[in-house]
Amino acid sequence: MAEALCVGVNLLWCLPGAVGGSEEYLVRQLVGLRASDPDLALRLAVLPGFAAAHPRLAGSGRDAAVEVVEASLDAQRRSRRVLTEVTWLPSQMRGLDVVHHGGGTVPLRSPGPVVVTIHDVQYLHHPEYVSPLKLRYLRLAVPSAVRRAAVVAVPSEFVRTTVLDAFSSSADPDRVVVVPHGLDMPADVAGETDLRRRYDLGDRPFVVYPAVTHPHKQHRFLLQLMAGGCGRWSDPDLLLVAIGGSGLAEDEVAGTVDALGLADRVRRPGRVSDADRDGLVAAADAVVFPSQYEGFGAPVLEAMALGTPVVATDATALPDVVGDAGLVLPLEPAAWSDALDEVERRRDELVAAGRRRAATFSLRRSGAALATAYRLAAAR
Repeated sequence: MAEALCVGVNLLWCLPGAVGGSEEYLVRQLVGLRASDPDLALRLAVLPGFAAAHPRLAGSGRDAAVEVVEASLDAQRRSRRVLTEVTWLPSQMRGLDVVHHGGGTVPLRSPGPVVVTIHDVQYLHHPEYVSPLKLRYLRLAVPSAVRRAAVVAVPSEFVRTTVLDAFSSSADPDRVVVVPHGLDMPADVAGETDLRRRYDLGDRPFVVYPAVTHPHKQHRFLLQLMAGGCGRWSDPDLLLVAIGGSGLAEDEVAGTVDALGLADRVRRPGRVSDADRDGLVAAADAVVFPSQYEGFGAPVLEAMALGTPVVATDATALPDVVGDAGLVLPLEPAAWSDALDEVERRRDELVAAGRRRAATFSLRRSGAALATAYRLAAAR
């Protein structure tokens, strides 16, 4: 029988709906953890609104094995969240067997032993996509987190390799462990007929790109393909449905749509509900994902689980996630020019391969990997 452990999880960095895929990544892990290792007791330190946003996890606080403690603060101000990590959080985590910081950094005052999740180190490879102030912060905070952590958890082998390369003097290979994403099938998927009406899709074919408009997501690449007259991209009926929040390249993306005369071929509803997102993905001809940098790339996995073919770049973690279950291509127009035609020819094959691939990334597998990381830290 596994030894009982009490683990504190710092979720104060997680402003619901505002931190992208890292939020779903860690929440799903913790849901899987409860199923895979019931001998672990959790204390979750959260922001106001977290419990309502994630009832599957925080709602389980009624279970004696899950305790939820909520910080009272102005959650919209990052400075207040950082201050709360230094002042209020240590008293909530004291005396526990392991403390897990899921936001990529470790506060100045933290009981130990510590597990830290590092989602990626994009700032090292593309500093041009990070504000000068945040870049200075990350250059100090991330190396410190690696040095202080008993275990560093990462979402993919790609991130593990980059962390070990970047911090070779302080990162012990035996204590940088992969905790993969976990998926379960969505409980609620909006119907295609209703989605087509509400998002003004008519009966036109469409592809979906689920991504915040950050520069590295390369929305412009897709827009230029659509304007360039190559293969099915040039079909005047084909729509691009770009869902996701506004990022640093928002104005550039909007300007490119107008400059290329694509207003009638692009739908940009912004953030949508999970049910609408999954329904749009399930109804799409393909999910297209030309991102330049991903620590994992969960949207491609979610698409495969929903039975939608994937076209993604061959960059960073995406080849390992997609495997041979989708099209993985260089970020070059010539390589993507006939991608949608190939998807149409191979649709049945790609759908079947995608479902098989997605099934290997279960919540239980993800939770079990996180439990292993906790027990490794506790044994240090």
